[in-house]
Amino acid sequence: MHLLILAILIPFFAAAFIPFLYRRIGKLNIGWFVLIVPLALFIILAMRIPDISAGDTIAATLEWIPSLGINFSIYLDGLSLILALLITGMGSLVILYSIYYLSPYDSLPHFYAYLLLFMGAMLGVVLSDNLLVLYVFWELTSISSFLLIAFWFHRKNSRYGAQKSLLITVFGGFGMLAGFIMLHTMTDTFSVREIAASIGQYTDHALFYPAMFLVLLGAFTKSAQFPFHIWLPDAMEAPTPVSAYLHSATMVKAGIYLVARFTPIFGGTSAWFWTVTLVGLVTLFWGSFCAVRQTDLKALLAYSTISQLGLIMSLFGMGSAALYFGDGSNGALYGLATFAALFHLVNHSTFKGALFMVVGIVDHQVGTRDIRRLGGLISFLPITFTFAMIGSFSMAGLPFFNGFLSKEMFFTASLNSASLPIFSAGTWGWLIPVIAWTASVLTFVYCMIIVFRTFLGQPQLKKLDKKPVEPPIGMLISPAILSLLIVGIFFAPNLLGDHLLRPALGGVLPGMAEAAPHITAWHGFQPELWMTLGVIVIGGILFATLRYWKRVYSLIPDTWTFNNLYNRFLAGLENNSNTLTSFYMTGYLPHYFAYIFTFFALVAGGTLVFTGALSIDFSNDAPVKLYEFLLVLVMMIAAVAILFVRSRLTSILLNGVLGFSIAIFFVLFRAPDLALTQLVIETVTTVLFLLCFYFLPELKKDRIPRNAKIRNAAIAIAGGTTVVLIALSVHSGKLFESISSYFENSYELAGGKNIVNAILGDFRGFDTMLESLVLFIAGIGVYTLIRIKSGKEPKKNEDK
Repeated sequence: MHLLILAILIPFFAAAFIPFLYRRIGKLNIGWFVLIVPLALFIILAMRIPDISAGDTIAATLEWIPSLGINFSIYLDGLSLILALLITGMGSLVILYSIYYLSPYDSLPHFYAYLLLFMGAMLGVVLSDNLLVLYVFWELTSISSFLLIAFWFHRKNSRYGAQKSLLITVFGGFGMLAGFIMLHTMTDTFSVREIAASIGQYTDHALFYPAMFLVLLGAFTKSAQFPFHIWLPDAMEAPTPVSAYLHSATMVKAGIYLVARFTPIFGGTSAWFWTVTLVGLVTLFWGSFCAVRQTDLKALLAYSTISQLGLIMSLFGMGSAALYFGDGSNGALYGLATFAALFHLVNHSTFKGALFMVVGIVDHQVGTRDIRRLGGLISFLPITFTFAMIGSFSMAGLPFFNGFLSKEMFFTASLNSASLPIFSAGTWGWLIPVIAWTASVLTFVYCMIIVFRTFLGQPQLKKLDKKPVEPPIGMLISPAILSLLIVGIFFAPNLLGDHLLRPALGGVLPGMAEAAPHITAWHGFQPELWMTLGVIVIGGILFATLRYWKRVYSLIPDTWTFNNLYNRFLAGLENNSNTLTSFYMTGYLPHYFAYIFTFFALVAGGTLVFTGALSIDFSNDAPVKLYEFLLVLVMMIAAVAILFVRSRLTSILLNGVLGFSIAIFFVLFRAPDLALTQLVIETVTTVLFLLCFYFLPELKKDRIPRNAKIRNAAIAIAGGTTVVLIALSVHSGKLFESISSYFENSYELAGGKNIVNAILGDFRGFDTMLESLVLFIAGIGVYTLIRIKSGKEPKKNEDK
């Protein structure tokens, strides 16, 4: 088995091993053992950097369902490598942080098992080449994230946030699956690489654009794009290590990865360019606009994450235009946006991961995340303040931090897209830099809120739950490493650019890896610089006057929100489902029979009539003799009479008439063994009925209205007629040769002269054994109930 396939499976094996390990390590925190898994995987993947940066790719296949073209195929290129390194690298830092963050009273085995399940699922998403395997891992990320978000399940908000994230992301996943099936229908392959290589001949296919939008639906829901962003703020009820891992570096990046991976398939078209770009820009603006009004630090980071994800998404949309021009100079010009998206994807993981950990430290050491109760914490948490400042200033796009470099590229890409000579950008392209700059101003404002409102100003110790002190050194290691990366990438960006970003660019825009730009902090007095200065100046003014203009948020009614729409939809769904369920779940057995037989008659009968399957042919049937007519007439009279008799004894005897009449038919049709079986069973059941009904109260017929009787009669006749027509049609229209000739050779095949016995004992031996087992279990149940009823149940062991 290939090492990279094992890299995906190892977290799953480790998760299964955790419960056994936890019982044996005593009081030692299990997180130290779990930390080995992502750290080892990170080292294994990092060893592949020289090969990938040299232009190589790694592929491996493990057969799964080859007959359907579904195999466990993995593919490692620059794009998947950069995501895999983020998954394992951030996973290592988050697990180290969680060792000091989580309480010993938390269920640590569950937490780390869920975290490893999520890690393995994410690695499966970014390394899978088969569409259906990718989808399996995609939904596993939704399930494992549901478990992580609801980790503190005793909290109502945690359960609500987990449910919301699951419903929205799984809904998008179903749409994505439909898109994958459409792609397979077009190209006759599940391989992403093969689809990308052959998609040029299918761009005019009727399923091309439906598949595109369904794939984008999955990407937008997972990456919290507008209007599906509403699940992310509620997911902040998860423990802070979960938020730092899922909602800054991994889960939300799965949607970004999907867009990047499918850009070679759908990119270069106007629909892809405008859909991805505009959805990203709207998400960028709306996320930053909502972040400013938040009073909870974690909620602020949630909306800032939405905003930054929108920024990355819009860059991938802008960069897709490069595929229209190819690998020429214009392709390289517009491919800058894709390079900026990959760069900011890495930068965002560093500064947002650090900020989530900082907020976790504040909450852990102070007891609150409410900005209105905070202030002046720099005196008590100076090291934490340093990390908060580095992360916030990087997110704001200020110099000397890595966010500045990718934010400058973002402005450059937005200006380039405004003058794009294709896709009607000359008409609406000016909106791209305007929205980008406006959202960046609001980003600057909420970044300053994090720093100044939390750490500067006058301390409010009386409003805090505990006296603030710096956390243990172990809790500071992870944000310290991320802060060093934030600064280090600014001063040595091309170390990242040449070895990771350039090959990743080739994975998104094939053939354009060599067009990757050289990253520099100074470009001269270009429009991007003036845009950055404008962000700082206008953003500073807006932050200083925040208390005056923040009233604008009160103009938006609370009912005009997507959250309210989601809650009302769920409430309406619940109420309507209750009404519908109460309508047919009446607790009255005749009603249930009426529903079942009506549905059966409509569906089965309708299928017979409207598909032309109704075919009755008596030409090859044997003649029906007089005594057979008489026997059928007796059975009909007995069956109808059961409905009208008032005595249970009479109804049991009439039911016996039906059973014994069938036994006579078996005799007439020369099946003595079946006749004997029928006679024995009918005799036993009749005796049992008589014994049971002897103890029941006197039979009283319910008074049923005349209309109900007519309705029931109509349903009964329709059901019976449908069964008869199906039987006659099946008998008349034989589509396949009868298999009875095979069983006629029972003596040679099974050594049995009796065909029925050979079928039961040999041909269907396994089925017969299971039926006997069911009867045996039922007998044990009956025996137990009789013993309990008679007061003879076994005595309990008093010593236990």
